[in-house]
Amino acid sequence: MSLEARGIEVWRGRGRVAGPLSLEVLPGEVLAVVGPNGAGKSSLLAALSGELRCKSGDVFLEGRALHQWPYLERAQRLGVLPQESSLGFGFTALEVALLGRSPHARRGGDASDLDIARAALDATDTQHLASRAYTTLSGGERQRVQLARVLAQLWTPPEHGHRYLLLDEPTASLDLSHQHLVLERARAFAKDGGAVLTVLHDLNLAARYADRIAVLDQGRCVETGTPSGVLTPGLIASTFGLQVEVVARPDLPGPLVIPLGRAPAPP
Repeated sequence: MSLEARGIEVWRGRGRVAGPLSLEVLPGEVLAVVGPNGAGKSSLLAALSGELRCKSGDVFLEGRALHQWPYLERAQRLGVLPQESSLGFGFTALEVALLGRSPHARRGGDASDLDIARAALDATDTQHLASRAYTTLSGGERQRVQLARVLAQLWTPPEHGHRYLLLDEPTASLDLSHQHLVLERARAFAKDGGAVLTVLHDLNLAARYADRIAVLDQGRCVETGTPSGVLTPGLIASTFGLQVEVVARPDLPGPLVIPLGRAPAPP
């Protein structure tokens, strides 16, 4: 069982932004997707979440085409944290987190949903914001409250199958401490049997928290593997245009990438 893109092509307007590519997200792992700006990372995530339909190929959730899943059943298994979440209503942070329980309403929403929403706020270090209006929060606080909403959505495992968490640049607006908090929560989610795909720009965060890394460039997946196998000076230079030193650190789960400067342009 997995979330899998099979030979997909993603188009926005008249232009192809990703593909053809294939990628699989497995329960129990964190898969980080990295690549330069415009590589197709967010478009890939939009296809995996069902926000964008593929022009060719398809996305499969546990062996079944994503668009064939009933909405509620899919939402009980697949949660998405976008780069930006617009919300203009005066909901409190707790009410926003509680929105994540909406796909489970048919089970008879009760006080347990409120307990789950509070636990999700606690997991994202936003419990002290529970009564604050969402619109008064900083960008980083809003991002963590939105993560609490998605965690609340996936808090209850389905009776059959697994849970899949898609994160689009979840650390972009966060301070250093909360960047690590968010990715620690992603690792805990995977350890509990869930599958995580996260788009990241920071290669060192990807190396530290991901089991596998997929490198995208110009809409194609150019390399997939373990952090140590993927994050090589040659690949980083050719993909990101950056000269680096990659250092193995026995005290860290992945290598350390040290930028040295922009790589010279190819002749």
